[in-house]
Amino acid sequence: PLVYIEPGMQVRTRVSGGLRIGRFSDDDRLSIEIRGHDITTMRELANRVHEMMMSTEGVRSAGISQRPGFPEMLVSVDRAKVTSMGLAVSEVAEALETAIGGTRASMYREQGDEYDILVRLQKEDRLRIEQVSQVPITLSTGKTIPAESIMRLQRQEGPLEIRRADQERIVTVSGVIANRDLGSVVGDLKKSVAEIDKPIGYEFLFGGEFEEQQEAFQQMTFASLLAIIMVYMVMAAQFESLRDPLIILFSIPMATAGIVAAMLITETTFNIQAFLGIVVLVGIVVNNAIVFLDYTNYLRREELVDPMQAVLLAGRRRLRPILMTTTTTILGVTPMALGLGEGGELQAPMARVVIGGLLSSTLITLVLIPTIYTTLEAKTHTIANRYRSVATVEPSKAAGN
Repeated sequence: PLVYIEPGMQVRTRVSGGLRIGRFSDDDRLSIEIRGHDITTMRELANRVHEMMMSTEGVRSAGISQRPGFPEMLVSVDRAKVTSMGLAVSEVAEALETAIGGTRASMYREQGDEYDILVRLQKEDRLRIEQVSQVPITLSTGKTIPAESIMRLQRQEGPLEIRRADQERIVTVSGVIANRDLGSVVGDLKKSVAEIDKPIGYEFLFGGEFEEQQEAFQQMTFASLLAIIMVYMVMAAQFESLRDPLIILFSIPMATAGIVAAMLITETTFNIQAFLGIVVLVGIVVNNAIVFLDYTNYLRREELVDPMQAVLLAGRRRLRPILMTTTTTILGVTPMALGLGEGGELQAPMARVVIGGLLSSTLITLVLIPTIYTTLEAKTHTIANRYRSVATVEPSKAAGN
C-alpha cells in the first residue's frame, strides 16, 4: 500500500510482540535512564548506550526518547556595552520583541467588535535571520544604533521536550527483548554500560520492568518470611510445642532442590510468578510433615511406644495419605504447568515451582523429618537421664552425711 508522508512528518517503526501485561509492554521492558544536567552530553551518552544495547544478545530493537530538536537562534546581549550606552537589557529585549513578534499598542473597535493593534516591522523586514541584527535600538539620547553592535547571534538546536525524574533531567533508552529473559539481558548490559566513561554528575539507572521486578522481589521476600512466621505460629498453637513446628519447618528448604531442578528441566526463568509459587509452597510443603509428626506424637501418647518404633509405624501408616495428597496437588496444577491456552505461559512458572518443590520436599521429608525427630528425642532422653541421675545422687549424699 502507498503511504503519503506530509512535510514535517516523522515515521518511526519498531518490532513488538504485541502482548501487553500490566503496566509494561514489550516496548519498555528494558529501559535505561541517563540522568544529568546538560542535554548535549546526555544525548551523546544515550547514543553510546543505544549502540551497546543493540549489540547485546536478545535485544531486537532500541530507541532513544529524546528526538532531534528544532533549530533556534540564541541572542546574547553584551551587558557591559549596553550599560555604557545607558540602556538596560530589558529595553533591548522589548525592542527586539516589538520588531519581530509585535507588541499590542492599542485596540480598535468597530460595530461592537474589538481588534488588537499590533506594532512590528513589515513582513519583508523580519523574515530572514540576518534582519534581526539590523533592528534599530533607540538610545536615551534619541540616537539609533543597529542591534548587531550590542548583541551576538548563535545558531543552536533546542530540545522538543525535557523530561525530569527526581528533580533531574533524564533521557531514556528503551529496548525490546526477544528469545531471552530480562535478567540475563540486564546482566550483560550492566557490564557493557560500566565501561562507558561518564562525566561527574551523570549516572545510568535501569528502569522499566526491571525496576518494578526488583521492587516486587523485595516485597515477595518479605511475604515469604511473613508466611513462614505465621505458619510456625499456627503450628505452635496447635501442637502446643515450640520444638515440633521447628522440625516441620525443615521441610521448606528441602523444596529448593526440586524448584531448581524443575526450572532447569523446563528452561523456566525465575520471575514474579515463580516467586509467588515459592510463597504458595510455604503453606503446602509443611502438610506432609504435619501429618507424619502428628501421628507420631499420637502413637507415643496413646500407645506409649518408643520414638524409633513410633517413627517406623507412622511412616508405614501415613505413607499412603502423604502420597495421595502430593499426587492430587501435582495433578491439579499440571495443566497450568503445561502453559496451555492464550497467556498460559505467564502462569506456568508458578505451577512448575509448586510441582518441583512438592516432589523433592515429599521425598526428602519422609527421610529427613524422622531423622531429626529421633535425633532430638535421643538427645532429650539423654539430658533427662543425666538430670535424673544427678537428682538421685544428691539425696544419697545428704542421707550419708
